[in-house]
Amino acid sequence: MEHFKPFTQSELKTLLNKRPKETKLGEHILILPDFGNIYEQLLKLDVSYVIFGIKEDIGVFANYGKSGTYNAWDATINILLNIQSNAHTYAKKILVLGHLEFESYQNKVNGMDQNKKKHIVKARNIVSKIDESVTYLISQIVNAGKIPIIVGGGHNNAYGNIKGTSLALKKPINVVNFDAHHDFRAEEGRHSGNGFSYAYAEGFLNNYFAFGLHENYTSNTIFKTLNKLKAVQYNTFESMIVRQDVTFEDEIEMAKNHVAIKPFGLEIDCDAIQDIPSSAMTPSGFSVNAARSFIHHFAKEPLVSYLHVCEAAPTDETESQVGKLISYFITDFIRARESR
Repeated sequence: MEHFKPFTQSELKTLLNKRPKETKLGEHILILPDFGNIYEQLLKLDVSYVIFGIKEDIGVFANYGKSGTYNAWDATINILLNIQSNAHTYAKKILVLGHLEFESYQNKVNGMDQNKKKHIVKARNIVSKIDESVTYLISQIVNAGKIPIIVGGGHNNAYGNIKGTSLALKKPINVVNFDAHHDFRAEEGRHSGNGFSYAYAEGFLNNYFAFGLHENYTSNTIFKTLNKLKAVQYNTFESMIVRQDVTFEDEIEMAKNHVAIKPFGLEIDCDAIQDIPSSAMTPSGFSVNAARSFIHHFAKEPLVSYLHVCEAAPTDETESQVGKLISYFITDFIRARESR
């Protein structure tokens, strides 16, 4: 695979900070024995979760967003490998696969101007190529009977997650998306704001639930579209947290009833969480603990097919904070599944 960079023993050694009388997660996780056929190797390995990163912010650029999502994988893997390995972290069930990196594409986009329509068109064409790599890798992992955990990049990668899972399972899947934005924009060339609409239009996505939309950032046109489609349901952040017309817990049940009846993807956009460095950082959003609880509830569902944490955009100052956040999300997901 052209854009795939496997995680190696030497990387593991570099990142691991061992301490006497402690065992770190990175000391017990698996990595691929060699870098040939990923599917064949995964088939033989006794692991349940395959973690990999996506280092790109081209989809965000193509949607007029702020870059930085490229850095989330490095921030996460540094922290994740150094949490404790104990009865609650299930290190032996985890394989760290590596990451997808698109250096030549990134270099092209770095020289582009968001105010130039032709540059946006070019960036959107590049996103379609990224889709192919994500789709292929996800389909290999799901085909091998493992659950992918995907970290980093823009929300454009939801499309590859959905398509790859759908192709592996040979049927459309459902998705719940914890997000301030619907990402159901027009099919105007691929970007981080239309992964779900493309997947839906192409028959890879069946039922979709957008959880926690911000009323200030959802257009009338989109509300009309969402209201028209039976397969699409949503709620708003304001209805749960500000007006308290409905409760967070009841809405989780409602979303489960819509998506958890079939294999489904669990999408977590860091834009939905208050004060987290992301491509559309918000001063008003769900708390980190609410996000963790949300992941826990959906991870317990037998048919969850993948976890995707995206749109975090750490800076040098916030790298550790973001890495810790996503590591909590990953371990919450695994813990909920293993303690069912």
